[in-house]
Amino acid sequence: MLDSLKNAVKVSELRTKLLFTLGMIFIFRLGAHIPIPGVNPERFAELVNSGLIFGFFDVISGGALKNFAIFAMGITPYINASIIMQLLTVVIPHLERLNKEGPEGRKKITQYTRYLTVVLAFIQGLGMVIGVSGSLQNPGPISYVTTALTITAGTTFLMWMGEQITDKGIGNGISLLIFAGIVSRVPQGAVRLIEYLNAGTINILSVVALVVIGALVIAGVVAINEGQRRIPVQYAKRVVGRRVYGGQTTHLPLRVNQAGVIPIIFASSLLMFPETVVQWFSGTAFANFYAQWLGWGTAAHTIIYALLIIGFTYFYTAVIMNPVDVADNIKKYGGFIPGLRPGRPTAEYIARIMSRITLVGAIFLALIAILPSFVLLATRIPNIYFGGTALLIVVGVALDTMKQVESHLLMRSYQGFIK
Repeated sequence: MLDSLKNAVKVSELRTKLLFTLGMIFIFRLGAHIPIPGVNPERFAELVNSGLIFGFFDVISGGALKNFAIFAMGITPYINASIIMQLLTVVIPHLERLNKEGPEGRKKITQYTRYLTVVLAFIQGLGMVIGVSGSLQNPGPISYVTTALTITAGTTFLMWMGEQITDKGIGNGISLLIFAGIVSRVPQGAVRLIEYLNAGTINILSVVALVVIGALVIAGVVAINEGQRRIPVQYAKRVVGRRVYGGQTTHLPLRVNQAGVIPIIFASSLLMFPETVVQWFSGTAFANFYAQWLGWGTAAHTIIYALLIIGFTYFYTAVIMNPVDVADNIKKYGGFIPGLRPGRPTAEYIARIMSRITLVGAIFLALIAILPSFVLLATRIPNIYFGGTALLIVVGVALDTMKQVESHLLMRSYQGFIK
């Protein structure tokens, strides 16, 4: 990895891309510390520190949520909008036709996703502002709308930044912004651990246990992200003019974690909605009942969270990789899986294999998501938000980005070899 980075700095094109990406990340971190006018962030900081699911989104936003900054919503509305559009592509025939039209159709879907992002950001921002109206200096309809519009503008700007990084920088822009937000919390977490050690709140064994758990989680994340089931595919020979095509054996890679971290984020967003609503009724019997039996950290909440992640993993995997379409594409190019007839038998075989490996990936994602609760019990370290989900995102984005850097370097190596 270090050798790839050194070589990337030497190449002018890659150096420009890296500097552009770092510049965008710097602007993102700067905006995470610009507070929204007319807001007292102390009330919202107490909410985030209370151990609710807001802590996870504060990690993703790089502390902007806790600071109630202009980037408080982070890029979460864009992620939710992208997931919704992908699901609607399967349901709505018009969107399905656009998706099959190629780059122009997908460009139209991207435009719809941007519009939906703005709508979701405003609705979620308005609900958040109403829920913490005590943090506003002058509560009222005008303050609610103004603050919600400010948050929406921040999310829209982040969406634009992410697209610019993808086009002109290195890696996936949206993923890199989330990556930067998570990594920026590491120094603060280290300082907090040192303070706990000095105050005697925890001992050195707790820190060692945390490091060991983190190392094991990173190893598991790498193994699951890189793990795949390879189905052999044989292509028959085809004669086109005087040329002979095909006649080779390749494989169809089915990843264990096909859905990535999307199911966790989507499940967290759904569970964040009732948490936001409960804040409107703070101090009432309903709020106390919810906090006691369904709040973050309770057994019911953990079970519901895990089941939602498993369900979304299966659903999202089926959306992004349809076995029928895969089987049709293999048949179209003259391929077949040894021992199976092309068409329906191939699709059923692929679906059966996907169902088995997706179960492993779904259970792994659920365990990663609920890991902070068990880490808290094992180490007795309070306020741990840099849990398994954060490590899953960081490791996944780092691997994908380094693969892109190495592919650029490989292309230049081949170019020099040809010369």
